[in-house]
Order: sequence, then structure tokens, then C-alpha cells
Amino acid sequence: MKIRPSTDRDADLVWHKSSYSTNEGPECVEVAAAPDTIHVRDSKNQRGPQLSFGEAEWSTFISYAADRD
Repeated sequence: MKIRPSTDRDADLVWHKSSYSTNEGPECVEVAAAPDTIHVRDSKNQRGPQLSFGEAEWSTFISYAADRD
């Protein structure tokens, strides 16, 4: 996992908001897929820092999160 600031090249990413996110709560997460990286950001702070994961890391995270629901 990497943490990095947003950049202008992020404009090429297509962001998808989590179905669990609402406009009323603080839990707003967006995800964008690039060829080898999955990007995650706070939808209420789009120009703030982002997390980026490799495909294997993202798959492990999603499996872990799905077991916690």
C-alpha cells in the first residue's frame, strides 16, 4: 500500500463511490481502478491523500472486508 497526494493525472481515473457511503455521514469512500493499481480516496476530500494498492493487496483487503460485513 502507498499513500500519496492527489495529482493532475488523477483526472484520467474514473472514480466510483461506495454503495455504503451517504451524503449525510463521514464514511464516504471512492475507488478507481488503473491497469495495475487500485486507488482509494475520501470523496469529501478529493484533492487530499489517496491510498493505492496492487491487485493482490486489494483482493486480500476485499476478502477480509467481506468477511466482516
